[in-house]
Amino acid sequence: MKGLKPEDIKVILATDCGSTTTKAILIEYRDGEYRLIVRGEAPTTVEAPFEDVTMGVLNAIAEVEELSGRKILDENNKILSPAKNNIGTDIYISTSSAGGGLQMMVAGVVRSMTAESAERAALGAGAIVMDVIASNDKRLPHQQIERIRHLRPDMILLSGGIDGGTTTHVVELAELIAAADPKPRLGTGYHLPVIYAGNINAREAVIETLQKKVALDVVENIRPVLERENLLPAREKIHDLFMEHVMAQAPGYSHLMSWTDTPIMPTPGAVGLIIKTIADIEGIEAVGVDIGGATTDVFSVFQGVFNRTVSANLGMSYSVSNVFAETGLPNVMRWVPFEMDERDLRNRVKNKMIRPTTIPQSLNELVFEQAIAKEALRLAFIQHKSFATVLKGVQQQRTIADAFEQTAGGQTLVNMMTLNMLIGSGGVLSHAPRRQQAALMLIDAFLPEGVTRLAVDSIFMMPQLGVLSTIHDKAATEVFNKDCLIHLGTCIAPVGELKNTKDLMSYRFEMPDGSVIEDKLGVGEVKLVKLGFDEKSSLPAKAKAILNPAKNLDVGRGKGNKVETEISGGVVGIILDGRGRPFQLPEDNSTRVSKLKEWMGALDVYDKSGLEKLA
Repeated sequence: MKGLKPEDIKVILATDCGSTTTKAILIEYRDGEYRLIVRGEAPTTVEAPFEDVTMGVLNAIAEVEELSGRKILDENNKILSPAKNNIGTDIYISTSSAGGGLQMMVAGVVRSMTAESAERAALGAGAIVMDVIASNDKRLPHQQIERIRHLRPDMILLSGGIDGGTTTHVVELAELIAAADPKPRLGTGYHLPVIYAGNINAREAVIETLQKKVALDVVENIRPVLERENLLPAREKIHDLFMEHVMAQAPGYSHLMSWTDTPIMPTPGAVGLIIKTIADIEGIEAVGVDIGGATTDVFSVFQGVFNRTVSANLGMSYSVSNVFAETGLPNVMRWVPFEMDERDLRNRVKNKMIRPTTIPQSLNELVFEQAIAKEALRLAFIQHKSFATVLKGVQQQRTIADAFEQTAGGQTLVNMMTLNMLIGSGGVLSHAPRRQQAALMLIDAFLPEGVTRLAVDSIFMMPQLGVLSTIHDKAATEVFNKDCLIHLGTCIAPVGELKNTKDLMSYRFEMPDGSVIEDKLGVGEVKLVKLGFDEKSSLPAKAKAILNPAKNLDVGRGKGNKVETEISGGVVGIILDGRGRPFQLPEDNSTRVSKLKEWMGALDVYDKSGLEKLA
């Protein structure tokens, strides 16, 4: 990276080449801190007639030049570097998901063990996993071969066996891949990249089987022993091959790669990286979600472990019909405080699918679209929880306490009570007409417990900040906290049995101006306490809070235990959610509708006069 030390980097240019739009941001070091200066965007130019990704990049950079007044490109469209006065940039970095992103297949011996570890490695590197082939997946060998040929992935990750274990099954998987003789999706005349990350004893046999048919790379075993995953070598190799093979085939990428100061990274891998960086630096547990038109990505860091899942069939435009089909009409309609004709609903959904760029034109349409978003987010999170688990196949010592503890749906790492921060991204959340709508969508979909900070990504710059965090985590973190995140506020939700309980908790907030707010939160109530930003730092203001839950309820320190903590504000404020966890909507239709309107009114989610007219 040009031999620059982090402290020498004062001007940073970053781009993200999406499938439809290329976004460019300019970050500068001003008044002792790194801040976002301007953002530009232009259509991505991977397809005909341009077929050169650098055209879209140059157009986006030209917009940044115009908005900032900084000269970045010379007469030959080369990026000027290093920065001097108002000319040039110190570093240029980029991410990409153009051309459909990175599409992979993974193969492993046991579906719930090595194959799942391989899937975790691929997902964490920013890939969409098209299929998982396992020795015990109940498909016949000819069906597995046909599947590999049909899907034409960009890359295959093969794993299996612990070091020193049996080699037969993993060699059989290698023979399947060789028999399929797979061809890559992009480009011709080069072999498909295959990464072997399995039992070291099987390496020679795998190399012998595959080296003439594919471009084979061997890395350390993903699961060297049952008790430990070693995902980093495979993830790094996936990034390298993504650049060398996959991106090199996409029009104009070899040109773009010669411009950047660090390797181009797949967009989802970069988003995961910034969330992991923030969680590590702040020592918090975090969940991030990016809901797009075709897919929903969920990222989490719990107990220091990073996980990512891609729900490839849950999105707000291209795959909106799948959301509808998977969750069912009643689950969408439970969030809608008025009656709608079923045929009309289905037509609206299909319209969105064939005209993905349309936005709601009336309040009814907006409420309905946000109801679908809640279900897409909820389903994606269920999928994530089932995947973000402790390692399978590991014998766990259980204590008496464990024996009495009820764990829902297996050993998931996701613990909503210890979650510190929930971050939403994607059009339906980032561009909601009111920030309260984004807050309510996150709360209804994820049902946070105890005390949880809420935020949304303002203009989707998480990918660029993810790449930046690999070379300058201070700049990435400062811009993430001050310019990227819109801090919505904090949700406080008591958890436990609501029987024979009138008040869930009493609370006391000492506000920054010295005033005190004291009250009780009743069953089924939602309240909003306004708490904005600190004028000096432009970060969320803090209030000292004393939360006293009822004896059978928990807000973070166990049932009935008082919590004294600092609560962060934001553009919405402090949301007190007394609807209970687990959360159940009233079954009676008129009660449900009046409750939904009451909660929406309490949070000022929609215009009050519009809310009254909803029908």
